[in-house]
Amino acid sequence: MSLEERAARTRALEEAAAHASACRKCAIGSERRNNVYGEGDPCARLMVIGEGPGETEDKLGRPFVGRAGELLNKMLGAIGLAREDVYICNIVKCRPTLSTPSGLRNRAPDPPEIANCRPFLDGQIEMINPAVILALGAPAAKSFLGSTFAITKMRGRWYEGPHGIPLMVTFHPAYVLRQTGGEINAVKRMVWDDLKCVRTKLDEPPPQPPPEQPALFDA
Repeated sequence: MSLEERAARTRALEEAAAHASACRKCAIGSERRNNVYGEGDPCARLMVIGEGPGETEDKLGRPFVGRAGELLNKMLGAIGLAREDVYICNIVKCRPTLSTPSGLRNRAPDPPEIANCRPFLDGQIEMINPAVILALGAPAAKSFLGSTFAITKMRGRWYEGPHGIPLMVTFHPAYVLRQTGGEINAVKRMVWDDLKCVRTKLDEPPPQPPPEQPALFDA
């Protein structure tokens, strides 16, 4: 990737982030502290897409910087990738919250919120044009594959994502952190299997263009 192309993508993402920050289509747009658009390599071959910002992400304006982010960094490191090697974002750019007697709590984004934010996500995918998309958690997977997607039964296989990009689904790091006892080892094994599939796909040679037609066949 040329320096000019990298710079152009960086500018385009910065402009899109400014538009996302100004968005108030959803109530959470007015309730949040920061819009969490995304970050990482604008020319990344792997794009990681989660559910939505949590409390720490909302405070800092960056995706996956809490405990789940620490685990994600370890997951990426396990397949030879640093955080800065990939592009990381969520299907919604503002923190979805639920008011409780003890304060605001995280919740899954609702369908209108996902729909309102989808143009921003589609723009990111188009600008970065990764070789592989890794969707983390059921809400992210359902946003691509439909509401009937069952992550426990249907994760760990390849799907066709936007623009024909190979899409893999695995458990969200926050879900892994919530597991206890023997369950955590089983979940970790499944996530590791999914990550190995991602690594294998990234290591595949890029498709080659068809050879040019020899001159002898020209009309």
